[in-house]
Amino acid sequence: MSTSTTTIRLPKELKDKVARAAERAGKTVHGFILEAIAEKVEFEERRAAFVETAEQRYAVVVASGKTIGWSKMREYLERRITGRRAAQPKPRRLVRELP
Repeated sequence: MSTSTTTIRLPKELKDKVARAAERAGKTVHGFILEAIAEKVEFEERRAAFVETAEQRYAVVVASGKTIGWSKMREYLERRITGRRAAQPKPRRLVRELP
């Protein structure tokens, strides 16, 4: 893995907080910052994947005009979690309320 140098300017208060947090974590400031950046990047990648999946699923709902209401889906999921038999709810026409 190749590396490159990036300079960031931190306000003194944040720099001091980072130093204290790194010390508590038993890490160098450099290692702590790298880990924090890696965690943030992973979070944003997961968030982007979540949004993409949601958009794809919403497109299916819009195209089919059918969905399963939350109360029905929640009941189904709760039954499944507790090990009880549950028939999968049937999608129904999406009803849009007017404002």
